[in-house]
Amino acid sequence: MSHVTTRDAKIIQYLNEAYGKERQLETSLEAHISMTSRPPYKKRLQQHLRETKSHARDLERRIRQLGGSAEAVSVPRPVPEVAGEVAARVQDVAQRGAALAQGTIHAVRGTGEQEKLLKNAKTEYWNEHEEIANYTAIEKLADIVGDRDTAQLARRIRREEERMASFLARLIRQLTDAVAREEIPAAERNGGRRRSSRRTSTTSRARSGSARGRARTTVRRGSTARGSARRSTRSTSRGTTRSTARSRSSRASAGSRSTRSRSTGAARSSARRTTRSATRRRTSRSR
Repeated sequence: MSHVTTRDAKIIQYLNEAYGKERQLETSLEAHISMTSRPPYKKRLQQHLRETKSHARDLERRIRQLGGSAEAVSVPRPVPEVAGEVAARVQDVAQRGAALAQGTIHAVRGTGEQEKLLKNAKTEYWNEHEEIANYTAIEKLADIVGDRDTAQLARRIRREEERMASFLARLIRQLTDAVAREEIPAAERNGGRRRSSRRTSTTSRARSGSARGRARTTVRRGSTARGSARRSTRSTSRGTTRSTARSRSSRASAGSRSTRSRSTGAARSSARRTTRSATRRRTSRSR
């Protein structure tokens, strides 16, 4: 550690903090796996336990590459090598003991099975976000000092922690619902029913309003059609009346013309007869 630069010493400090958290969570996850009865939940915890052990190994390897030793302490101390190893072992045993005790406490908390699983999931969710914060800080520090390898390592682990946190966020909602169904009577869980009834009444109102609107539209269309028919009938009757009047007028005019022509012909015939009779009289006198 005597040849470690200030830059690397700070990175080693942050890596050791993340390393100590990973080792602590190994014991907690093992305890939670033994308590979990949900197959998908247990499978995801087992997968994350493997990831956690892999994270600890990767962090330890990177710390050694930077010239430090993997310890669960905040800052590398300038102590003899033997004393440093003893201190690291003592710290590791103490953290494992604390994690084991915490797992034992978690096994007895809660009023029912689903309640215990919910409390474990909330604890895991909190731990995941603490790890996300650790690796976010490591990644940013490594970017600042130009340590690409440490930045890539922190980024990869952070993404795995974020995926686990997303899984736990969904699981917490599911477990909360299971706790409510397991411990609260159905008669006291009517908040959703009320909302459902409100939605149903709102939907029925909307449907009835829509039906009324369609009925009004149909009535209006029917009224419009009847009005159009009436107007059409009126216009047709008017046209028929006008045509009848015209035909009658034409007939009357033709009749009057015929009467006039007949009277004229009769007058002409009468005049001819008178002329003929007068001519005959003259002829007979002259003889």
